[in-house]
Amino acid sequence: MSSPAKSVRSSWQKYLMIPKLARLSRSAPKDRPLAWDKYWAGIKATGPGGEVLWDSGRDHEFLGYRDVLLRHLDPELPLVDVGCGHGSFTRALARTFREVIGVDVSAHAVARAGAESEGQEDLAGRVRYEARDMTAPGAGRGLADERGANIFIRGVLHVLSPGDQEALVENLRVLAGSRGTVFLAETNFQGNPLDYVSHLGATTRGIPAPLERAIRELPMPGHFGPAERARVLPAESWELLEDGAVAIETNPMTDVAAQSLIPGYYAVLRPRP
Repeated sequence: MSSPAKSVRSSWQKYLMIPKLARLSRSAPKDRPLAWDKYWAGIKATGPGGEVLWDSGRDHEFLGYRDVLLRHLDPELPLVDVGCGHGSFTRALARTFREVIGVDVSAHAVARAGAESEGQEDLAGRVRYEARDMTAPGAGRGLADERGANIFIRGVLHVLSPGDQEALVENLRVLAGSRGTVFLAETNFQGNPLDYVSHLGATTRGIPAPLERAIRELPMPGHFGPAERARVLPAESWELLEDGAVAIETNPMTDVAAQSLIPGYYAVLRPRP
């Protein structure tokens, strides 16, 4: 059993990481679409042991969502995966729903998603990808017909500014139409950024490579839980059908299993008429 003095010393040691974290984060491009496209342009490997922080390479997290999706989403509508990245969740969705469209702000992410989907016969005619900034005015046009669409969004809102969150949600409202439903899952870690990177395995001895890359190249993340959902998707405009806690799975970077799980939040909503 560790002594109180050792525990205090260990808890304070993480603050020695601040100068390095500050240097890394300063190098991230301020232009959000540019940052994401440069990030994906440099990615060479995905899945376990790869370079993408939030890609566990497993379907465990998706299977935890599947019953919720089947309970609430209209199976006759297309499903849009917003912020699809390299398409791991898009492909999982396409094995459950008939028509899935993966969209991402990064053209390099979309190209990788298409390449990783090639040759998978069970996906033929069920999945496609498009590069779109879903915070841009009118970005949802052409993704669905007059019936609307269902929307799946994982790990996007917590990395957007409040203004971009509102712009995205307005596009989601239009895209959903009168029949569509939105499913969101976001990280909701309540500590400060130093606590967050420590949770993911960063220490004064080193930072796991996928985590260091994200700090160096991408916008600083926040968190998104019930309070943020109520602000961005207010009750007068959105009907909350279901919500709760969830574990967001990341690329395992240490031998401690709990460090690959981030406390998260999911919600299912439908725009009010």
